[in-house]
Amino acid sequence: MSEPSASSPSAPSHVASVATVEEVVRRQLSQALGGRRGMVEAAVPTLVFTVLWLTTSELELALAVSVGAALVLLVVRLVQRSSVQFVVNALVGIGIGWFFVQRSAASGGSADDQALAYFLPGILYNSGYTVVLVFTIVIGWPLVGFMVGSVTGDATAWHRDKQVVRLCSLLTWMLVLPCVVRVALQAPVWLAGTSGSMDADTAVAALGIMKIALGWPLQLAALGGMVWLLARNHTPMESAPAE
Repeated sequence: MSEPSASSPSAPSHVASVATVEEVVRRQLSQALGGRRGMVEAAVPTLVFTVLWLTTSELELALAVSVGAALVLLVVRLVQRSSVQFVVNALVGIGIGWFFVQRSAASGGSADDQALAYFLPGILYNSGYTVVLVFTIVIGWPLVGFMVGSVTGDATAWHRDKQVVRLCSLLTWMLVLPCVVRVALQAPVWLAGTSGSMDADTAVAALGIMKIALGWPLQLAALGGMVWLLARNHTPMESAPAE
């Protein structure tokens, strides 16, 4: 690896090519989501599981085929020698869901109870993610700001500019919105299904449909809002000071 030039020892060589904070965030969001292919790969296993459960009510079959779909995507990535991050994320999600299913089975839960248990990790994850993101905004260190810091070479320099902090706070709120919507719509259905106030089959079907509809389509809508906001702003990017 070549050493940094003497004229800018502390700043990454690519910082000079970035003119605005908006360019930085757009690039970082694209990398974080893996582009269209990464989002599709993250969605396919969940889509397969939900469709199979709704059409067959065979939980083990749905789990097995969804894992198989993720493994096929993983093999394709390995053959192409490209990043496996998003396929692995999907496999981890299935694994956590499977663990909750097994816990439900061990406690004597019915097939419907086990199917409901599969959706619980997603609700808990979105709840926790919402709390963390809102906390970063409240304390004045919005999470998106660290995307800027990862490019400039200084993790906290962006925080000295109030305009940048404000922009990053707005963008972080847009990341919060999909999580809030998912929890607000899915949690009541899950609670109703587990308490018996709603037929379990109906609850599972509703959760499955919502998991698809509120998954990557909702995320894309939120990202569309972020792109719109980024297109309206041109906050200058200050280069990291030389040391």
